Amino acid sequence: MAPTATSSVASQAPATAVADPLHLRGLTVWPPVVLAPMAGVTNVAFRALCRRFGGGLYVSEMVGARGLVEGDARSQLKAAFGPDEQPRSIQLYATDPADASAAVRRLTDGDPGTGRAPVDHLDLNFGCPAPKVTRHGGGAALPWHTDLYAAIVDAAVTAAGAVPVTVKLRLGIDDEHLTYLEAGRIAEDLGVAAVALHARTAEQRYGPPATWSHIARLAELLSVPVLGNGDILEGADAVRMLTETGCDGVVVGRGCLGRPWLFRDLEAALAGRPVPPAPVLGEVIELLVEHARLLVDHLGAETGLRELRKHTGWYLQGFPVGRELRRALNQVSSLDELGALLAVVDRSLPFDEAVRRQFRGHTTPPKRVVLPTGWLATRSHGLEASPDGVAVSGG
Repeated sequence: MAPTATSSVASQAPATAVADPLHLRGLTVWPPVVLAPMAGVTNVAFRALCRRFGGGLYVSEMVGARGLVEGDARSQLKAAFGPDEQPRSIQLYATDPADASAAVRRLTDGDPGTGRAPVDHLDLNFGCPAPKVTRHGGGAALPWHTDLYAAIVDAAVTAAGAVPVTVKLRLGIDDEHLTYLEAGRIAEDLGVAAVALHARTAEQRYGPPATWSHIARLAELLSVPVLGNGDILEGADAVRMLTETGCDGVVVGRGCLGRPWLFRDLEAALAGRPVPPAPVLGEVIELLVEHARLLVDHLGAETGLRELRKHTGWYLQGFPVGRELRRALNQVSSLDELGALLAVVDRSLPFDEAVRRQFRGHTTPPKRVVLPTGWLATRSHGLEASPDGVAVSGG
């Protein structure tokens, strides 16, 4: 498969389109598709590969604000962009307004000394369900304390100036502690450019189907654009979500793992064009090798090929290549070795349509959310006692 070069941002939709462009203040995005931040996945290499297949907004993996401000090397790497990446979009995690403000200023100012350009879009993470995040009162736990949540959003929007800031939410902590409607209203009042909603609670993790009716409720409530997230696995899903919920765009997570061509399919479906056929194994192998090269360029051979392992399983899902080859691919130490192993497979094998709607990545079933002691006892945090601002990235 030879993806054509494409711009990530366009100002106009084709006349046949079934959706409008997404407007985030001065940033206009066509198609209205956003790559969801995914820890250990949506780095420079993966974003570069996905961008070749379609327009949209391609967001970095989650970066801890405290680590970014303190110059933590891992945080800096997560915040890196490709030399031709446009727009530059990053997601921040913060549990302290001062950290959020300082990190946003650093990102929007850029760094002339290192040549790092300013970002074009900032997203705030209030949806992560990972225990290492929620146990600090961060991610999906944080909107329960409305004063702290409002202070962080306000600090980020103020520091960002003209750069659009969006927030990413879940429905809430669990079914008894929903926060998304109130959090959406607060964010809109504080000047965010859009609100994205993953239509599951933190407790649900990634298990049950996303409840799109909540996206519809939020879209009806707010005036700013609402983006829907959850169970977008093919082009028709995006069209259906926009139609059923009235939301303004879709956020794509696990559906694109091992299938970066999903962004081509989404653009075609939203443009009112036929969706191209799925690739055969030979085309998928070309993508796998190119992804490996991009990872090695970004992270070095040892780390890059180690990071490739999870992607290899996703790319080959549904193709009968055998257990021995899969095992060998997870032990490669060079790009040449990778190419030699893949040279022997039958490149004409068709994509197995039976796996098109099988999830890749997280399949965590519902699980109790880990929270700071007494977190649910009050809706007010009290900014004098800000929770631990440890730089936690991922999840």
